[in-house]
Amino acid sequence: MLKKVLIANRGEIAIRIMRACRELDIRTVAVYSEADREALFARYADEAFYIGAPQATESYLNIKKLIAVAKESGADAVHPGYGFLAENPNFAYACEREGIKFIGPSSKVIELMGNKIAARQEMTRASVPITPGTEGCVTEFKAAQKAAREIGYPVIIKPSGGGGGIGMTIVRNEADLKKGLEMSSKIAASTFGLPEVYIEKYIDHPRHIEFQVLADAHGNVIHLGERECSIQRRHQKLIEEAPSPALNPELRKRMGEVAVKAAKQIKYESAGTIEFIFSKGEFYFMEMNTRIQVEHPVTEMVTGIDILKEQLLIASGNKLSIKQKDVKMNGWAIECRINAEDPLNNFAPSPGKLRGYRSPGGVGIRVDSGVHTRYTISPMYDPMISKLVAWGRTRDEAIQRMRRALYEYVIVGVKTNIPFHKAVMENKRFQSGELGTHFITQETTLLDDMQAIMAREKPLEEKLSQVFDDSKRAAAVAAVVAYTQAQHKNAGSRAES
Repeated sequence: MLKKVLIANRGEIAIRIMRACRELDIRTVAVYSEADREALFARYADEAFYIGAPQATESYLNIKKLIAVAKESGADAVHPGYGFLAENPNFAYACEREGIKFIGPSSKVIELMGNKIAARQEMTRASVPITPGTEGCVTEFKAAQKAAREIGYPVIIKPSGGGGGIGMTIVRNEADLKKGLEMSSKIAASTFGLPEVYIEKYIDHPRHIEFQVLADAHGNVIHLGERECSIQRRHQKLIEEAPSPALNPELRKRMGEVAVKAAKQIKYESAGTIEFIFSKGEFYFMEMNTRIQVEHPVTEMVTGIDILKEQLLIASGNKLSIKQKDVKMNGWAIECRINAEDPLNNFAPSPGKLRGYRSPGGVGIRVDSGVHTRYTISPMYDPMISKLVAWGRTRDEAIQRMRRALYEYVIVGVKTNIPFHKAVMENKRFQSGELGTHFITQETTLLDDMQAIMAREKPLEEKLSQVFDDSKRAAAVAAVVAYTQAQHKNAGSRAES
């Protein structure tokens, strides 16, 4: 069994990993930058090491420093969380070279699935359905022109490396093809260091549905059902749920078996996610995330399976503690990513210090967070404050609980996207389960809905803001009183002498 794990990450995911470690009696090591000196995760860990300036390149992305801390602290494993170096094969390889267990798949598997062209080729070998597209990268316009004509417009141009929707360009006609090709290649080169791009058929009205998989080193692979992740903005997920309202038991079984087949094809080990594009009853492999996902809590809520603990047990060499027949989906769960950003100003980041913080609770509510009152949201990192999850026996009940939890959630000092989530939860199309990756752009009334909700529910936030302000004033008054009393006491002492 692992004895000590270094968490090469920060914020809520660092705390989430540490919680799982604590339940398994595994000691934890945190690393923190200058911007995170007062962060909760650094204090929650058994040990914490300072690793440099706020810039991620000087701290959380510095492989040499992370390996040095792992060796100095005596950690026998490293958990990368998500983001930063989680899908960087060089980091996994550095751990392997130093005899430190990387909690995730091997560096070779990360590299394989990180290259979207190679991943598509591997899935073809496994008879996993993929969207029609080029077999390899496209570098010349004439080749792209020929491929796009054969595939049929619209098409989407994608970088072969990287992810998160960065560099993807939708091209609806031949007139825009050259510009799209140049744009995607340029962004790919500057962001991922690889200018290679490929072309796929663009699926209109797509849904984003992914399957959580677990695989051990003994050849056992299972899936934990699906997550619907179609509510996105610029290819970034904002709301996720499990299960998907689009799937029936038969389709869930078929897609789950394909996900397991995909993981077996590459001899995968650890927790991972097979992502599909889903449209009109058909599904196609999109990519594989070789790490824990931000949205993993919704799967945990409906299956009762602690994915982080399973990951740690797998990394310790254990066989999976559950079989496919043991996986049962109970109820419905929805996750809202609560970010420090202004939804009324094109979701612009809103860093700053929290003057007050009150998280929701009650039946069926889970909050994964790394913040606290007086915590400062740094402009150097992702502005996520927390992940708010609501569980219900039905989807309707989960939505109602989420609406109630969003009403209770008060964050003072920075703007947040809570009004956006409230508007989506009240949206009739969302409530009916008619989802798609273009939901936000298609629902043109969301901005008006947010403003109406903010006006309607402002009194609650004002009342609680007043509580925080009163506490601040009370502390100031107490300090003045204490100072005045001390002055009187000193004056009395001098008079007596």
